[in-house]
Parts: sequence; structure tokens; C-alpha cells
Amino acid sequence: MFKNYLILSILLFSLGLIGAVSRRNIIIIYMSIELMLNAVSIMLVSYSSFYNTNTGVVLSIMVTAIAAAEAALFMALFVTLYRKKKSLDTSLFNSLKDTNATK
Repeated sequence: MFKNYLILSILLFSLGLIGAVSRRNIIIIYMSIELMLNAVSIMLVSYSSFYNTNTGVVLSIMVTAIAAAEAALFMALFVTLYRKKKSLDTSLFNSLKDTNATK
């Protein structure tokens, strides 16, 4: 059973990595990162169950808390990008740079 959860988490992480690297829409990238975090959580809980410890469950709760903080940051990024350019394409991030900054 442990092998099945490990294979599932590897597949989910791979799908998330492919989605994060190959897409340009920031919402798709965000969902792919969330998929990778969920895959890590599944792997931590399965390791915890296999070794009869609670460490993996505690780490999984920490990963969930990090994902919640990440969601707040991404939502702020969505709002900022959409207000400035009326699009959520990641190629527009260069236009948000401060041109008056010293190099």
C-alpha cells in the first residue's frame, strides 16, 4: 500500500512540475504549485503511516500552512497584475519593474 501512495505522489508532483514549467497563465502555474505541495503532503503522510510516527503528519500540516500563505501572496499578485495590464500572462511581469531603480 505504501508503494501505491508513493507512486501517486510522484505522479502528482510530476504533473504539477510539467504544468508549472510549460504554462504562461499565472493561475495555471499557481494550481500546479499547489498540486506539487499536495503531492509532498501525501508522501509525508504515507511515510508517517509506514514508520508509525506523527512527524510526517505534523510536517504535512506545516506544508498546508505554507500553502495558505502562498495563496494570499498569489492572490495579491493576481490583483496587481490584472489591475496594471488587464491580463494574467506571466510575460507581463517585466513591465511591473521599477524603471527608476538604480542598477
